[in-house]
Amino acid sequence: MADTFKFRIDHHGSLVRPPEVLAARAADDPNLRAVEDAAIAETVRKQRRLSLTVVTDGHFRRADLASVITGAVHGFEDGQLKAERSLVADDTAAIAAQTQIPAKATLPSPAWIAARTFRPGGPWASARELGEALALLLREEIEAVISRGVRLIQIDNHGYGKSLYTSGGVLGFDDAVAVDALAVAVADKPFDVRIGLCPLTRVGDGLDTAAAERLFAAVPVDRWILPYDTGAPAETELLRVVPTERDVCLGIVDPRVPELEDVGTVMDRMDVVASIRDIEDVAISPSAGFADVAGQPLIGVEDQWRKLIHVETFARMCWGNEL
Repeated sequence: MADTFKFRIDHHGSLVRPPEVLAARAADDPNLRAVEDAAIAETVRKQRRLSLTVVTDGHFRRADLASVITGAVHGFEDGQLKAERSLVADDTAAIAAQTQIPAKATLPSPAWIAARTFRPGGPWASARELGEALALLLREEIEAVISRGVRLIQIDNHGYGKSLYTSGGVLGFDDAVAVDALAVAVADKPFDVRIGLCPLTRVGDGLDTAAAERLFAAVPVDRWILPYDTGAPAETELLRVVPTERDVCLGIVDPRVPELEDVGTVMDRMDVVASIRDIEDVAISPSAGFADVAGQPLIGVEDQWRKLIHVETFARMCWGNEL
């Protein structure tokens, strides 16, 4: 029987926000929470019907990925970081109470937040110092998420995409790797919990595979979440350097376009994957979220569900019913 902790049919978490949620937030509606609750219950129900192996709240309560931190953590001005409320643990646990399918939490990486928020002359001597403070805060949140029974956590740092092609930036590559490694170094993590990291959502020419190897070796996550939807040789190059003891989740469908991918083309790519890695250590998903920024969906809501059905279809072609 396949390892049920692999979460074969995955997605990045963000879904197209319903218009009633956007309208309530824009109007500063005092009933916003109730509107969000109803929309989340409906999207959880739809995900259950698709037989996904994870469910999320569609990120309906957040404006974007950064707001998970910037909307709840204070102290960037005085150097005393403190979360005023749960970042994702409470909301993810609430999803878990609605379904037997495992709920998934998605968090921004501390290195990504530090690179966006560090200001010279502020309380932090360097972006890395800020990143390390954020890493400790985020590790506490990851531990809280796990304590609530959540078994799949995704960390996003799409800034690595640039680092794997060019150098520079306010936070250097090695510093970013060290910061993110600190955040995910959870002591006594249960054996059935997977922490994954998504370093980029597009792979192009000029990939620095040596940098990718350093990243994969240094950050102790269980899963690497990588794009695999264009057929670019660099996608396969990147897959080859993932350590064999790590899972991979491959984004085999493109959430940016409504057209469904050709079945034969995708299965040919999966044949290549099977020639490189044990297919039992692979999961599949879209290659990015459907609406990482509220009100800015990449495709329409019905196209989104068709794409997720497409992922499920490919999963059953690869693994049968042993998902």
